[in-house]
Amino acid sequence: MKRLSVRAQNVLKELALELPGEQSPKGNWSPSRELLRALTAERLAAARNCGPQTLREIVDWAQGCGVTIRPVIPPGGSLSQMWSGLIANASAGVLTRAEVVGALQRSVRRKSVRIPIAFQIVLVKILLSGIE
Repeated sequence: MKRLSVRAQNVLKELALELPGEQSPKGNWSPSRELLRALTAERLAAARNCGPQTLREIVDWAQGCGVTIRPVIPPGGSLSQMWSGLIANASAGVLTRAEVVGALQRSVRRKSVRIPIAFQIVLVKILLSGIE
């Protein structure tokens, strides 16, 4: 298994500080399985200095260690496909806050200025009701 890049190590060290009981030394370091299990794609995507390439590197590396970090929104596809899927999930009542956050983060990364009206309505309902 190859080593993590310095950037990926730094992202994981920063996240390790947020989790209780995890301390990372200076220099080269490999995160514990417990830290990898505690990570979510949402948390990685929101971490400082963790862009799409670093996120993929960490997810792939964790997979090599036997820990799966599932993406919030499956990679690939167009933004319109992503929005359609989320609208369908909302209509079925199975939309999660993590999916909403992931979709908005992906939209921001892609510098999209359009959010479908149907999804804006879903966002308003979420904000008004406090859905988890």
